[in-house]
Amino acid sequence: MEETSPKTLFSVRGVSKQFSGGIQALCGIDLDMFEGECVVVAGANGSGKTLLMHILAGLVEPSAGEIFFRGKPIGECGRELRHSVGLVFQDSDAQILGETVEEDIRFGPENLKLPQPEIERRLEASLAALELAPKRDFTCRRLSGGEKRRLAVAGILAMGCNTVIFDEPFANLDWPGVVQVLTIIRNLKSDGKTVIVLTHELEKVLAFANRLVILAAGKIRDQGEAEAVLDRLAPQWGVRDPRGVYTSAKDCTWLAG
Repeated sequence: MEETSPKTLFSVRGVSKQFSGGIQALCGIDLDMFEGECVVVAGANGSGKTLLMHILAGLVEPSAGEIFFRGKPIGECGRELRHSVGLVFQDSDAQILGETVEEDIRFGPENLKLPQPEIERRLEASLAALELAPKRDFTCRRLSGGEKRRLAVAGILAMGCNTVIFDEPFANLDWPGVVQVLTIIRNLKSDGKTVIVLTHELEKVLAFANRLVILAAGKIRDQGEAEAVLDRLAPQWGVRDPRGVYTSAKDCTWLAG
């Protein structure tokens, strides 16, 4: 049976971002991302990871370069992009809009003005997928850090998004919280979603990556199969090789089994 090539989700060509005062935050980014893959983007704080993903999610405009979403200029894809790509912020509190878990998940579908039966279907499916049904009536402030990130993903899935971007998803989480988030990433990948993880904590998640991208000082320094990229790491990139504790890149996860 002939294999089919993966469909290109994002094509980034020569993208740069300059802020006032001549600060060059991103410089000449060339990158392709494909539907259904899990990409880990690694880099030290200030490397440009979050900024690049905000540009892909349509939250920030680049200073130069071109971005295509499913083959079309990203500027022509506003509605499609919002309904296809969801970003889980490092501070999950910043994207909680409902008083209770159920209200928060309902917010997106209701703003899309979907028919009530479809809203109910998406609500129940998202509660089940993120194992939040027992807490549907909880006030959001009572949730743990890991549960808040689960809630953020539930809201994204309820919007119908097939791409989920995680920005430093393990920040400020204890062991149970990290395990919760890793379970989400594993399940999303198994369901065929596109998953993009921005992190410097490779030892927790690299096992799930189809591809590793290294970003340093606003430039892509390397990308490809994780093991090969780790073999080529340069100290000045500020990314630590996690294999000192693990046998290989495929063992780099805190999720057992």
